[in-house]
Parts: sequence; C-alpha cells; structure tokens
Amino acid sequence: MGIFPWFGGWISQNTQQPKKSENVKSKPVRETKTHNERDEMEQLKLWRDANKKEQYQEPPPTVKVRIDHKLDGLSRMEMEFILGLPPQTAYDVLTNQDNKSYSREKNDRPLLKAVSRIVTSEKDEGEGHRPIVKVEKELSWKFLFLSGTLPIRLIVLEEPKKLYVDYLKDGKGIRTMETFEGRYTVEPVYVDAERLCKHMKPKSPEEYRKCSGGKGLIASKVKVDQTFRPASPWDLPLLSSYMRRFTIETTKKVAEDLQIRAADIRDRDDHFRTLVPCERFQALRYHRCRYSGAERRRL
Repeated sequence: MGIFPWFGGWISQNTQQPKKSENVKSKPVRETKTHNERDEMEQLKLWRDANKKEQYQEPPPTVKVRIDHKLDGLSRMEMEFILGLPPQTAYDVLTNQDNKSYSREKNDRPLLKAVSRIVTSEKDEGEGHRPIVKVEKELSWKFLFLSGTLPIRLIVLEEPKKLYVDYLKDGKGIRTMETFEGRYTVEPVYVDAERLCKHMKPKSPEEYRKCSGGKGLIASKVKVDQTFRPASPWDLPLLSSYMRRFTIETTKKVAEDLQIRAADIRDRDDHFRTLVPCERFQALRYHRCRYSGAERRRL
C-alpha cells in the first residue's frame, strides 16, 4: 500500500461514473476575473519588472528519500523546489492545462512529452469542482546503448482552490512500477519579507501586501510527496537500485525544467528568451545538458 490508500479507493468509485467531458483541455475553473486573478496579474507584472533589473535564481531542488524494506522496498521521496511565479500561476504550470511539452531534449525527444489530458468527471464539494483528469505522457530513457520511450498514464485529482494535486498510476499505466502515487502542493514564499516587512513576519498574502506596500514578490514552494515501488522484474536488488536512482534523477530534471518554464514566463529580455533550452540551463547554473538535433541546427 502507498501513503495515500484513501485516494485509490476514491478514484475507483468515481471513475466508474459516465464521462462528463472528453475534451483534451480542461474547462477553466475560473471564468470571470476575480480579486485573486487581479492580484495574480499584478504579481506577474512585479516579477517581470524585477527581472529587468536582475534575473531571479531559483535554488536547485532538494530531495529526501526513505526506503521501507518491511513493505518490499517501497520508496518515499520528498522533494521541494521553488518557482519564481505567484502560486496560482505556478499551479497552472504544474497542471499543464494547455497540454504542451516544456522539457529538455533527450535522444532527440522531449524528456517528458505531453500526449493527452482528458477530464473524465468532476466532484462537486460544495465550494467548487475538483476535476478528475486522465493524463498520458511519454518519458524518454536511455540505458547503455538502448533508448526509447516509456508511456506514463496517471489519474489526477486537482484542487485548484487549495493548490494541491493528488495522482496515481492508471492501472498498468507505468509498466515498470507496481506502485506510483503522490501529492504535490503549492505554497506562497514571501521573497521580500525580510527587506520590506522588517517588524513583522507576514502569514498571508494580505499581510504581506500591506507590510510591503504592494511591492513584494511572491514566489511558490512546490512540495512533492511521492511513493513508488518497481514492478517485477525491476524489483530485483540491482535493478531496483537503478530504477530508484532513475526515478529520483528524472523527477529532479522535470523540476528543473519547470523552473526554466517559470523563467520564460516572467522574463521579458529578448536575448534570454531566444536561448535554446541547453543554454538556458547553463545561464541558470544547472548541470550541462546535450543539445538535440533541432537545437544544433538552430545554432
């Protein structure tokens, strides 16, 4: 069992309902401009103005992993990383409602390619709808002289108002994994609190806006809590160590790619926007990455 046993049972019941929508793009939760949306737009403007003076540097993702040998090697990975975007914008980037690929190239393919995003049903919880989404992606891999893609099919339960997402693999949606489920949450980070709010520690966006005079940047901390266990024969000792390392490193790379995407959104500098992905990684002090064939042709 994973760390979210209730989620699997809840999904099993609700995905048996008739499909409410077959659209690849989900229906927007917010159709009219709200006070929060106006605040979000103001924050994006603050970020873009600040970036004209100095590029914001997100710290690298941090990861902690625990292995429970009593549960046949079930691994629990806790990751945190920062996105230099206001929380609602960061959440929209993470849920990828436009179903586009924003990752580096590997083996002349996107590391993580977005294939489809289908809203199957919605749960009405009184205060709003929680979309249940079936997501399909393709993960590029390389092992020694072999390479290819691995289909990933997930069932995702979104909570846009509380800024978290629950997910688990859809049946045999990841053939190398017996267990794969988790949650990620988005929390505000008051970037300029120490500089602009000297006599208080803001506990809400409203307090922060007041003490900073509406000039303080709000970033986002993304917390990922994920469990996974390789399926047979990948659960054998040497293979399971490889699968664990591969899963952790790939998740870190996806987080770094999301940071690059955040830089694209907040940046207005034409030179930086025209850099190919590998150059962006170098500009933001990440590890080296290989140019794809398409990137080499552009240079």
